[in-house]
Amino acid sequence: MGRMGNMATEIVAFLLTVSGWILVSSTLPTDYWKVSSVDGTVITTATFWSNLWKTCVTDSTGVSNCKDFPSMLALDAYIQVCRGLMIAAVCLGFFGAILALVGMKCTKIGGSETAKARLTVLSGFHFILSGLCCMTACSIYAHRITTDFFDPLFVAQKFELGAALFIGWAGSVLCILGGLVFCLSLSESFGGRQGGILLQRRRVVRDRAQQTEQERQRPAEGTRRAAETVWTKRLRVKLDCEKFLLRSNELIFLIFPGNGHLCDSLHVD
Repeated sequence: MGRMGNMATEIVAFLLTVSGWILVSSTLPTDYWKVSSVDGTVITTATFWSNLWKTCVTDSTGVSNCKDFPSMLALDAYIQVCRGLMIAAVCLGFFGAILALVGMKCTKIGGSETAKARLTVLSGFHFILSGLCCMTACSIYAHRITTDFFDPLFVAQKFELGAALFIGWAGSVLCILGGLVFCLSLSESFGGRQGGILLQRRRVVRDRAQQTEQERQRPAEGTRRAAETVWTKRLRVKLDCEKFLLRSNELIFLIFPGNGHLCDSLHVD
């Protein structure tokens, strides 16, 4: 029952982490990381939006014109940092999924249970790191957007948070939750195993204590039996002596009728 419960927990964690990794991976090429704000605008003639790779403008007729960033080194630092974190998140999630498939108890590969447990917890750490990288990237990008938006001295085009940021946050949360579930399922498994070992040790100690107590009781019981045997032998000897004295007394009384009182002082201790 415990094994089936651990398998179900690992399956739930795998579904959470894979779903989160898919969302994180889809965030990277998504267009709408930031969208131009229409706050205070009566007529909107064009919508500006951009992501980590390009910037685009869509006119009122729905035609979009995009331009890739010309130089990676000429980019703002926060965009370069977000690119690196998102690529790291995708790679970590990919390796975490492979390790989870190998380490889960419901699969037939991965070696012994100890090796599979180590692979499972390693995959959990990969997914947690993947979620943290994606969450950090989205938070840095969102912080830059909100800082420019609420800056009264910023006179250029202001932007708002795009849909890609919310997708990234959701995916990172799923990755972190799934990774934590992987780690907790491993701790429960080790806890149950250690509990079984402790229970077995307690049984061994209890059996040894009972065996020692029995060994202690055996000499005492033997001594008691020996004492009872000696006491029984003494009692038999005493009864035989009393019978002998009684017969001797009767014989003396028959031979010497007047001196029967001589035998009254005979007794056996």
